[in-house]
Amino acid sequence: MRNGYQKPADAGSANTTVATPVAAATRRRELGVFLRSRRERITPHSLGLPVAARRRAPGLLREEVAQLAGIGVTWYTWLEQGRNIRASAQVLEAVARTLRLDRDERAHLFALAGAPASPTVADYAVDEPTRRVLDAVLPLPACVQNAKYDLLAYNPAYARLIGDLAALPETERNSVWLAFTDPAWRAALPDWDVVTARMVARLRATMASHLDDESWQSFIRRLVAASPEFARLWERHDVTEAATEHKPIRHERLGLLRFDVATSWLAPRSELRMVVFTPADARTAALIPALVANPG
Repeated sequence: MRNGYQKPADAGSANTTVATPVAAATRRRELGVFLRSRRERITPHSLGLPVAARRRAPGLLREEVAQLAGIGVTWYTWLEQGRNIRASAQVLEAVARTLRLDRDERAHLFALAGAPASPTVADYAVDEPTRRVLDAVLPLPACVQNAKYDLLAYNPAYARLIGDLAALPETERNSVWLAFTDPAWRAALPDWDVVTARMVARLRATMASHLDDESWQSFIRRLVAASPEFARLWERHDVTEAATEHKPIRHERLGLLRFDVATSWLAPRSELRMVVFTPADARTAALIPALVANPG
């Protein structure tokens, strides 16, 4: 059984988040109120639990939440009471599942607990209206990425901009991974050194919010092992934020295309962004319809 207990912040735990005692206490109180409100809305009957005839509470008891989540009753009680304890991400996930929290509630739980929330499948799902936007901007190449540069959705023009994305395994459909490991991507980027340095610096800046996320850690380890050039840039610890950029791409059939890249964030906290390549000169504007009309 997991007890989920870690040392309080004032007992020497390594915590990079700096908060005043008043702010931390307020957040812990809010966490307790939030947990109680979610607990009280779930009936034991909905979870198949036996209901005593003289049960006073309509929702779940603390003991029932602790048992279903596989954590200690005392620890969960302290959490609701706003005690100065720190919950691990594993235990918060168990509590979120037990209380049937949706995506937004789960993110709120992690924020109140002062813990970075690892992404769920829903966080990386691209909804149908967004996919329709990708098709609506054709023939402009466009895609949806997350903060880790995973290519989550894209239209046919983007799929044919460099190589053939559809032919790649899903685990390799990542802009950083392809830029460092795929010869076709390297050949398609005339300013490869500049582009990759900028991508790594952005990845390093965003990594600060995902230090406890194993999916990020394993991705970085995989890149370091696959590319000495990535490893060298990663060790420089350069950081930068996303900005509008100019990107030339050498297409295997159409030659050099020049784009201005516009980025739009899709929703707060989701870290999903839509990236649209708009032609930067008349030649590119005249050629990009061929990406869709003639796949080659």
